[in-house]
Amino acid sequence: MKIERFGVEEWMNAYEENARFNIAETCVESLTVEELLDLSGGKESFLEELLSRKLTYGEIPGTFDLRAHISRLYETLDEKNILLAHGGIGANFLALFTLVEPGDRVVAVKPTYQQLYSVPEALGADVRILRLLPENGFLPDLEDLERLAGDRCKLIVLNNPNNPTGALMTGSFLKEVARIAERSGAWILCDEVYRGLEHEPGVHTPSIADLYERGVATGSLSKVFSLAGLRLGWVAGPGDFIRECFIRRDYTTISCGMIDEMLALRAFSFKDRILGRNLPLVRKNALLLDKWVSGEKHLSYVRPKAGTTAFIRYGFPIPSEDFCRGLFEFNGAFLVPGKAFDFEGWFRMGYSCSTETLEKGLKAVSDYLKILGEEAAGPQGRSIRL
Repeated sequence: MKIERFGVEEWMNAYEENARFNIAETCVESLTVEELLDLSGGKESFLEELLSRKLTYGEIPGTFDLRAHISRLYETLDEKNILLAHGGIGANFLALFTLVEPGDRVVAVKPTYQQLYSVPEALGADVRILRLLPENGFLPDLEDLERLAGDRCKLIVLNNPNNPTGALMTGSFLKEVARIAERSGAWILCDEVYRGLEHEPGVHTPSIADLYERGVATGSLSKVFSLAGLRLGWVAGPGDFIRECFIRRDYTTISCGMIDEMLALRAFSFKDRILGRNLPLVRKNALLLDKWVSGEKHLSYVRPKAGTTAFIRYGFPIPSEDFCRGLFEFNGAFLVPGKAFDFEGWFRMGYSCSTETLEKGLKAVSDYLKILGEEAAGPQGRSIRL
């Protein structure tokens, strides 16, 4: 089986560990184990339970209590509709491995996380790309979606809130997507790992699993819960579909880690405390980012409405990999080039690190932009419009 090289992950692997200012990270500032236990309380009793725990496989689909907690993120599901996986990336792969067969027509949006269209291609699907455009707020054009889906589409793949743009599909918009899917008999898979990080207070993003009978959602503890190191994600969907996933999961996972699940259960039991830490940070940093972009004459973007990432266009005739590599070499600030999303002239920034890290990272990028601007101005000092 041939598969495309994973642009984002290869870039992160190459540079992340040596970054001075990591403003490419997509998780809300990660928690330590101690911080998690302090937020949830009962540290001593938890440690006592941990030390006495026998390290068996545990409950193969995931503990009942953890799946029950996850199911409460949805309006119409219970624990039987949830299956744990190795991170959100494992959940996406499991769902795609279950749904896609050679020759199936799959419609996938771009830009998004590359796994969502490259895995179906590798599985032999006929993948039709629906390009998201800034003039549409990076939302899918519904007429284009209906045309691409036709009357024989097997699967529509979405990402809501979107990585890298932060675009957000509302419930009414998702219902229109579901109407198109129903007309062609398609399933909808929606990667919802940023769901719960809406920037406007009071806004709640519904899940496709609650809106459409063939809707499948994936989620994880990495972004919203700041616990990427636990490597726990899940697939949520109709019971028959979850049972089909379980058959395939036996070949790849058996079970997730027992200690990971113990910490995950602690996080879900005190979810409101974690969100009480994370949402103010995300919203504060999003405002700082917006003010910064507005003040940089060489930058523009569609302001993100949710999530932890922004997709930013720069006004220099430099390939995005050269732009980001030049920045890294100049002062150690770390961004992801738009080429990783098949969008040249853009870069992805993650702004949900600590506010101090973000402020230092933004200044580092500004210093680099100033140098590029001076070079573009030419010897007479007049700015060249790029």
